[in-house]
Amino acid sequence: MMTQTPERHAVVIVGGGPAGLAAAIAAHEAGEHDVLILERDTQLGGILNQCIHNGFGLHTFKEELTGPEYAARFIDRAAELGIPYRLGTMVLDISPERVVTTVSADRGIERFEAGAIVLAMGCRERPRGALATPGYRPAGVYSAGTAQRLVNIEGELPGREVVILGSGDIGLIMARRMTLEGAHVACVSEIMPYSGGLKRNIVQCLDDYGIPLLLSHTVVDVEGRDRVEAVTIAEVDERLQPIPGTEVRYPCDTLMLSVGLLPENELSREAGIELSPVTRGPVVDQSLQTSIPGIFACGNVLHVHDLVDFVSQEAAAAGAQAARFAQEGVEPTETRGIPVKAIDGVRYTVPSYVDPQKMDDTLTVRFRVANEYRNRYVSVYLDDERIQHRKKRVMAPGEMEQVVLKRADLMERAGVSSITVKLEEE
Repeated sequence: MMTQTPERHAVVIVGGGPAGLAAAIAAHEAGEHDVLILERDTQLGGILNQCIHNGFGLHTFKEELTGPEYAARFIDRAAELGIPYRLGTMVLDISPERVVTTVSADRGIERFEAGAIVLAMGCRERPRGALATPGYRPAGVYSAGTAQRLVNIEGELPGREVVILGSGDIGLIMARRMTLEGAHVACVSEIMPYSGGLKRNIVQCLDDYGIPLLLSHTVVDVEGRDRVEAVTIAEVDERLQPIPGTEVRYPCDTLMLSVGLLPENELSREAGIELSPVTRGPVVDQSLQTSIPGIFACGNVLHVHDLVDFVSQEAAAAGAQAARFAQEGVEPTETRGIPVKAIDGVRYTVPSYVDPQKMDDTLTVRFRVANEYRNRYVSVYLDDERIQHRKKRVMAPGEMEQVVLKRADLMERAGVSSITVKLEEE
């Protein structure tokens, strides 16, 4: 039953994972105490609850924590501040007028009017259906995240003879996890000529356990009707097409997929928010505001991150900006600021627009590169003038890069029409 009068809150956070928690805390600490978190799961913490490996918090807390430990720091802080939250609450719709419609088992359908909204829904795994992998649909094909939940939360072992397709970080971590649980991981197959995961995960999760990483390889057949019996892996050419005669058959009972993450943006799309064709997340300005005034985005719903510490930093900025919007009711302007262009090896940037009048003294612009590069320069141009030129020994798509813009540089160059981030050889 829908309530007749929408409940009013200054800031509504959609998602109670690491991004949502950090945004809520930052909004509260920025002076806006009327904050509400909406979470569809039965507990706060998001995906971190099943990430029991360590390596979290090195930037934020200067120590190594497991996923649940990292989440607990934010959950405890939110509790100290008395920030309310609703669990088991699914958001059905977000309107451009910042009205959020939800449904839950105990409260039915509800509506919330928000002074500002922060989108922090996270991301989901790309399914097998998006891969067009030949073969039947037998039991034993899992996404890496599903397998991770089965092992770490449910205490179930998905299989004993495993092949992993895709070298995303979750897949690399699950290669180690399955090995530690007594399973045998035959290999990790990656269609690209480079890994999609962090270098440290390749070393700690594959190299340390003697698990081979087959670059430029993919699964071309899945055998078995009731249960996976074997998969066939072949090498691919520069067009990512299988090369005849390179096929190798691997007997196995489990095929694990770690083939990419997609920002969870159905709500954003239905609200009419502009999405990037590259990241599939919202296009945002320097305040992480989307194309709809008063709606902000952060974390993996904005673009897929490699480190949760960066999620927390970004979410804190979004939460503080949402609090400011709710308090001041910032009026929309005719233009969104100076466009930030990503070219010559840079796939995208976040943010996509920068208004020097509204930015802080410094602004971190994060981006990913399109391939593996060695000894290249990361350059920043204001129109045709190069203002940054920094050499990087190694860059890879699996690791996020960043540049820092200074407000003073933009303000002293009146009339700048574009900011360009690119890679150069010299």
